[in-house]
Amino acid sequence: MSRRYETVYIFDSSLDEPAITEKLNRFHALLTKDGNGTLTNVAHWGKRTMAYKVKKKDTGYYVVAEFQAAGNLLPEYERAVKLDEGVLRYLIVEAAREQPKPVVAAAAGAEDEEPEEEEA
Repeated sequence: MSRRYETVYIFDSSLDEPAITEKLNRFHALLTKDGNGTLTNVAHWGKRTMAYKVKKKDTGYYVVAEFQAAGNLLPEYERAVKLDEGVLRYLIVEAAREQPKPVVAAAAGAEDEEPEEEEA
């Protein structure tokens, strides 16, 4: 069964963009092998200052990837990401299903009116 996932990577900021793209291609090849997964979106956020130092680094290169994959592909993928020295931090989460639309109450207009002040 295929599920939607998101991964946020924080790469070492000393890496140049072609090196980061090569690493991402290698990671994502593990997810799409044998047609068991699909990559839906990869967003490069660029270099950003981190809130605290990670492995003695103040800045990191952020990338967010969205994909669909079977759960049995994740251990090998996560192992490859964990062993890569260029990755400072990463987080893999199951993407939320579609966000529910807010429910608008039918009598909301009547409740929003302020009561009129009485004159004394």
